[in-house]
Amino acid sequence: MVWRFLAGLTCLWLGGCSSVSYYSQLASGQWQLLQVRQPVAEVIADPTRPQVLREHLAHSQKARTFASQQLHLPDNQSYRLYADIGRPYVVWNVFATSEFSLLPQNHCFPIAGCVAYRGYYTQGAARGEAALLQLRGMDVSIGGVEAYSTLGWFDDPIMSSMMRWGEERLATVIFHELAHQRFYVKDDTEFNESFATFVEQEGTRQWRAARGLAPASESTLTRRDQVIQLVLDTRSRLQRLQAQPVAADAMRQAKAAEFERLRSDYRQMRDSQWGGDKRYDAWINQPMNNARLLPFGLYDQWVPAFAALFRREGGDWLRFYGAVEQLGRLPVEQRKLALRQLEGRDL
Repeated sequence: MVWRFLAGLTCLWLGGCSSVSYYSQLASGQWQLLQVRQPVAEVIADPTRPQVLREHLAHSQKARTFASQQLHLPDNQSYRLYADIGRPYVVWNVFATSEFSLLPQNHCFPIAGCVAYRGYYTQGAARGEAALLQLRGMDVSIGGVEAYSTLGWFDDPIMSSMMRWGEERLATVIFHELAHQRFYVKDDTEFNESFATFVEQEGTRQWRAARGLAPASESTLTRRDQVIQLVLDTRSRLQRLQAQPVAADAMRQAKAAEFERLRSDYRQMRDSQWGGDKRYDAWINQPMNNARLLPFGLYDQWVPAFAALFRREGGDWLRFYGAVEQLGRLPVEQRKLALRQLEGRDL
């Protein structure tokens, strides 16, 4: 997840803010986070800190070292610092689409470019923004974020919101966020997040192997991929549906039917193939709208293409990153064509 910057500078770059309060809370939230950082080594060495925290952070630093030495991710102070933020999420992201569209409402920033969400450092502010968007007839979704990257503008800390995870989950997020620092394309969220997701997944596979662990359970990975595919299939059907000249009431009914089909297909798959494993029930049973589907397309769309590129480059991380940079320099349509061609080689 990429997120940004010193909002005061953003306001200056924009030549006047249309929403000064929004940028003010960005600046305040980031500043407060910077102030509570401390070196992980100091926390580990402090006998007054909880033993569980110290052990968890010690394991995180092994993954952090692996990220730079083996995955060739940036070797800086990011994730060698710790911040106790006193809340379950560092920010809450608000995603929004039109009622009959899967195109996200983008928000654009200098340097960072355009992203498909707007972040808030308090849940109340995120809910307030969501309520205003809903009054305008938008589909809205709020998602809590436990970590984000400032693309190397600051040394990003491990946050207390990340301490609820197991050791492997924490490692995967470190790999993902450092990948954003390694390479980032302005105005292409799908490319950036898919690239970081691939680095996370392949990095985690190698991290397990380096520690002599067996590969992650195939059933766990398969079930995750199956759910993602169900959602992506639903997105595709909705896109075709919402491109048709259909009256609003009929469109709403057809849209609701697609979401019910998603739930039905999920339940059938869960019961017939998973032995009743209900780990995704909570997500699937929440109210659905277009905005809730946005992160799936953003994070997963080009992962198979990056996997094919990694194999093409012989599993060499430096060659892979060089090839990714070449893709990133292409005009957007040529870039998408190249990614589709990479996917085709794997068929």
